[in-house]
Amino acid sequence: MTQIVTRFPPSPTGYLHIGGARTALFNYLYARQNDGKFILRIEDTDQARSTQEMTDAIIDAMHWLGLDFDEGPYFQSQRGDLYNRYVDKLLETGAAYYCSCTPEEVDEMRETARAAGLKPKYNGKCREQDLGPGPGRVVRFKTPLTGKVVFDDIIKGPIAWDVQEMDDFVIRRADGSAIYQMAVVVDDAEMGVTHVIRGDDHQNNTPKQILLYEAMGFPLPKFGHVPMILGPDKKKMSKRHGATSVMTYRELGYLPEAMLSYLVRLGWSHGDDELFTMAELLQKFSLEGLGKSASVFDMDKLNWTNSHFIKTGEVARLARLLGDLLQETSGIAPEQPYLEAIVPLYQTRAKTLKEMAEQAAFFFHTADTLPYDGAAVAKLLTPEIRGHLAVMASRMEALTAFDHKSLEDMAAAYLEETGLKFKALAQPIRVAITGSTTSPGLFETMEVLGRERTLARFQKALTL
Repeated sequence: MTQIVTRFPPSPTGYLHIGGARTALFNYLYARQNDGKFILRIEDTDQARSTQEMTDAIIDAMHWLGLDFDEGPYFQSQRGDLYNRYVDKLLETGAAYYCSCTPEEVDEMRETARAAGLKPKYNGKCREQDLGPGPGRVVRFKTPLTGKVVFDDIIKGPIAWDVQEMDDFVIRRADGSAIYQMAVVVDDAEMGVTHVIRGDDHQNNTPKQILLYEAMGFPLPKFGHVPMILGPDKKKMSKRHGATSVMTYRELGYLPEAMLSYLVRLGWSHGDDELFTMAELLQKFSLEGLGKSASVFDMDKLNWTNSHFIKTGEVARLARLLGDLLQETSGIAPEQPYLEAIVPLYQTRAKTLKEMAEQAAFFFHTADTLPYDGAAVAKLLTPEIRGHLAVMASRMEALTAFDHKSLEDMAAAYLEETGLKFKALAQPIRVAITGSTTSPGLFETMEVLGRERTLARFQKALTL
């Protein structure tokens, strides 16, 4: 039985975007499910726009998502000799030819055809001239003049393409470098790729590539074209819809497992299931579940998905990730045990780690640097209330254990003694220890802050 081989071939002219990540995920899952091979290939034939920075960013994004590859990264820029050997073979067999037409001449041919109501394309002027190599000459593939290219798309079903819609396309530039169409076919064939799963923006490339496969005697892989991802306005996903780079979502505090679970649902379904771990995806994913319609990127759905994985995540890991985010964004580095105490307070509250960091910001201040809501201080920290806070501070200092149960019991005893209602002191205490009127449970928050931090904040509040 032939081993399943898939590939993900990004171009390093930009960051890994949402659509590319989804394509990589589909290829990864199909290869892993079938004990196959998943290859990463960097298609950097556009040397003017390709950069090492983008290459590194793409690989970093793949690692962050956990889409480990079995081979690669291969770089097309390093495989030029291989492509040219195949171009030369096509020239030898008469399946390709040299063309001396200048770009201006080709543009004129297209304009002439357009003016006549015909398909704007190269008119085959050099097709039968039997030219040899020379300065400024490209190599063109000799496209059949009649017939159709037919293939059975994994996702869309049978597709037929009339060759008259195509022209004799260039496969090697005048500078000796292979064009994308040539390079990708040679690479896929040489690497034994059995399934080409990609965005449907590549569907128009498939007939040309099939002709090249056949001309070079390569077995055809199976092609599957995934519909594009749309923004909420049903237009092609772009920067105007928000972040399109995968790593931007890391910076915004999304978890990789949440991104994967959400991305897989953009174009694939398994019954009514909405949330998937990687283990579940490896069990349930199938090419048959891929849909034929475009998907709409929904930030609310992504946030819901991310909040689920935060809520169910391992505390120690979330604490490490939160610490990394704080280090990157604020330059602070709280100790791991402190972070592990903080995270459970927000697991049911925060949709992202960034939101968690923002909500928990007061934990990372000293009493002297803690910012206070002036309006809340003026309204809630009255002279009478400050007197109660001073008494409670002395009683907290005397507690044997400083945990939320001991703190709650102390507060209950004080309220009974004074006849005060809890709401009379709850918000003033919250302002004293957090600087605002919003926080997790009051006594749980004080327990995490610890005796020293809590008392320091009480004392600071008395001086505001």
